[in-house]
Amino acid sequence: MQSTRRSVLWEKVMSVRVLLPNAFQKHTNNVREISSTAANLPELVTEIENKFPALRQHLRGEDGQIRRFINFYVNEEDIRFLGNEKYAFQENDEILVIPSIAGGCC
Repeated sequence: MQSTRRSVLWEKVMSVRVLLPNAFQKHTNNVREISSTAANLPELVTEIENKFPALRQHLRGEDGQIRRFINFYVNEEDIRFLGNEKYAFQENDEILVIPSIAGGCC
């Protein structure tokens, strides 16, 4: 009898931490934080929508584009200054999803 050795290749999956705003929690069953394996912003938004379908209308306009008033910060840096949708997330990045809040006076 001959024993066969199998070699198992482990591929490290990159993970980022995503913090969701209080305003979204009624659509996420009070989930405030998720872990994501998304490589970039478009993948992340799709992943969030898949986990929480009720958020789609808050994240994207009718044209399918990310709403202008939804801001994403990577390690406290506005993703627009990092390359926006082209920015490749790095292991252990922390992504904040921040909807702009408009207000007025009197």
